[in-house]
Amino acid sequence: MAEPDLADLDAFAAVARERSFRGAARLRGVSASALSEAVRRLEEGAGVRLLNRTTRSVTPTEAGQQLLERLAPALREVAAALDAVNGFRDGGGLIGTLRLNVPGIVSRVVLPPIAARFMLRHPGVMLDVVAEDSFVDVLAQGYDAGIRYDESIAQDMIAVPIGPRQQCYALAAAPAYLAAHGEPRHPRELLAHRCIRHRFINGHTLPWELERAGEVVRIRPDGPLLTNGAEMQMEAATQGLGIIFSFGEVLAPHLASGALRPVLREWWQSFPGPCLYYPSRRLMPAPLRAFVDLLREPESRWAGALT
Repeated sequence: MAEPDLADLDAFAAVARERSFRGAARLRGVSASALSEAVRRLEEGAGVRLLNRTTRSVTPTEAGQQLLERLAPALREVAAALDAVNGFRDGGGLIGTLRLNVPGIVSRVVLPPIAARFMLRHPGVMLDVVAEDSFVDVLAQGYDAGIRYDESIAQDMIAVPIGPRQQCYALAAAPAYLAAHGEPRHPRELLAHRCIRHRFINGHTLPWELERAGEVVRIRPDGPLLTNGAEMQMEAATQGLGIIFSFGEVLAPHLASGALRPVLREWWQSFPGPCLYYPSRRLMPAPLRAFVDLLREPESRWAGALT
């Protein structure tokens, strides 16, 4: 029998535990075909079938079950050993790379103070962050974890709150715009106003949704600017070109300075804050584990400005 590859053994164990190539592939962030090829190599090397496959199920054979029972604790020991070796260097400092995929708003107003505290604590870790608003399969794309809002997170993911627990969408306009065009008193009046709209990279635009006392109004306003550029939207708003609809945290400095004034304040809709999500604690990379530990500390330890 040829010397088995550790990765193939791990692939077999994942499929045998999940009783599914697709289920194991989803948890591991690889394709089902890649796992099937790994199991095929292992079976050919061993000269014995390890998994019974039908169109409806995958179950270990007697040989496969015996291998799984003896393999599982060994793989846990290997994972722990690699985590210790790869995660720490001389003096106990954590090393490695933590790759995150996050929405643009999180990269601008939620993640920076948390990331700064993490990097100060773990200077040997490189934080690799990609900001994009479309939902992606983070594991298939090579990320350790993602950050999204609750409605975008699959139920089989582990989710850890990050940043504010409540956020809101807010409306604002420059005093000059309101002086020239008047101030809307109801969300439907926005249809008669010049509005600055956001378009996602994939071309989608979302309706503006506002709520007061249980009444929800969704509209698709028109206006002079449609862009995915947050800076361009803000510049247009502060120059008096229209009404902007954005995260409250984004508008807050401009509202505080007087460059913008709140519009339809009583209709601003709140929603739960974002979560860091990842598929499993098994074989969790040391940098990700440290980042999760940081998030689970009391809020005063990581939120807000560094002190």
